[in-house]
Amino acid sequence: MSRSNWKRIVVKVGSALIAPNRQGCSSHYLLSIAQFIVRCRAQGIQVVLVSSGSVAAGAHIFPEQSKKDIAVKKAMAAAGQTEMMATWDKLFDFPSAQILLTHADLRDRERYVSIRDTTFSLLEHGVLPIINENDTVTTDKLKVGDNDNLSAMVAACADADALIICSDVDGLYDKNPHKHDEAKLLSWVDNINADIYAMAGGAAEDGVGTGGMKTKIEAAEKAVSHGIDTFIINGFTELSFNLLLDGKNPGTHFQAHEKPMKENIHWMTHTSNAQGEVVINEDFTDSLDDNVDALTSKEIIDVKGEFSVGDTILVRREDGTKLAKAKSNYSSCLLNFIANQDNQEFASEFEEKTGPIISEQHIAVLENK
Repeated sequence: MSRSNWKRIVVKVGSALIAPNRQGCSSHYLLSIAQFIVRCRAQGIQVVLVSSGSVAAGAHIFPEQSKKDIAVKKAMAAAGQTEMMATWDKLFDFPSAQILLTHADLRDRERYVSIRDTTFSLLEHGVLPIINENDTVTTDKLKVGDNDNLSAMVAACADADALIICSDVDGLYDKNPHKHDEAKLLSWVDNINADIYAMAGGAAEDGVGTGGMKTKIEAAEKAVSHGIDTFIINGFTELSFNLLLDGKNPGTHFQAHEKPMKENIHWMTHTSNAQGEVVINEDFTDSLDDNVDALTSKEIIDVKGEFSVGDTILVRREDGTKLAKAKSNYSSCLLNFIANQDNQEFASEFEEKTGPIISEQHIAVLENK
């Protein structure tokens, strides 16, 4: 999709742009991003901003020796979030709104729909949604962990046409450009595979952000599968944004899939975490795409974890092959009970009355096995 067809975009800005020296927020690099957002809105393009930076913005308030303390890091986020929002607000002459999320908000279907509705309402009223992970309250169990992947989840949630991820380099190179002068920029990627991930290397090394090129590739993979064109660009240069507005590619363009996943299937595949696993025997060869009812308690050899009716589960074979993620119609307790029945006739009659373990409208068959 060309820029002329954009109706809604998501722009992701990292901590290194917000607070490059961890001495509070700086507008130095944000002015060109803000101007880009203003110019997009002037052309009728709705914008959602995913902004990291709360921890980096609040770091200078706390003594150096305390920065490894988790509670202090959360306090940094609490203090820095207000400064970050104030900095963005000064750069715009239109209203903005703060949305703080945890992964628990996104993986719960009811809350996910609520986030969609709120975002759409803000956009309809000309308000710029500014979204960040709620680092003050999140835990290892509840967090996304990096705002690259969060931005992809937000882009899918907001039905965006494009996701623009700002980086400290011009895009994806075939090797680390900071270490190899001969590194070549990939301007176009139409298939994200193991080779592409190998080019991404490890995590960020500057100590400011939580992601690196790998998380940006993960985000691109999530986004393009939803039909969202994704760009990794250099957020430190104004030229990147001018080129985008001119309809040119300033970095790496990851092409959206021609046949994107349905919204609910994408949510289950890329946003909802499995709360447990159902392990089935190796002899099960039916296609869950075509015949989900074929999965019965007879095929189950183990139930792992604790989950309730309506939770997302992973269906896999004993050898570890992942078959699908799905909404479970049974709790782990009940599923264990019927799967362990010696009397198969009782189990079959029970399932006939209660219904299938998973339903065809609530299953995402996994391609990467």
